[in-house]
Amino acid sequence: MNHQIVWCDIPVKDLDRAIRFYGAVLGAKIEKQSMSGGVFGLLPHAGESVSGCLVELDDAKPSADGPLIYLNCEGRLDAAVAAVVKSGGKVLKPKHQIGPYGWRAVIMDSEGNRIALHSK
Repeated sequence: MNHQIVWCDIPVKDLDRAIRFYGAVLGAKIEKQSMSGGVFGLLPHAGESVSGCLVELDDAKPSADGPLIYLNCEGRLDAAVAAVVKSGGKVLKPKHQIGPYGWRAVIMDSEGNRIALHSK
């Protein structure tokens, strides 16, 4: 088994707003795509690497109480944290070391999800 986690769906209230937020925070283009009648924002990834998407669904609501998803901000964690507030989010825990696993900041995204931004 190559990866324990293979995909994640991040629920959003407003897909276009979430695409702008994550594009600014991750410093990458979030592609708006459609499949099987649904529209989603595809998060950046390479090849078969683990990734996810932003989804606007009736049965999935943004939450600060669910699993904590870590997004890769390698080499640009400070810039990512700076983009959070400018893009409509909130910094819950500023950048801090997490032992030998690097650094993280915990944020609230523009939709109300608690997300970790990570860098080694």
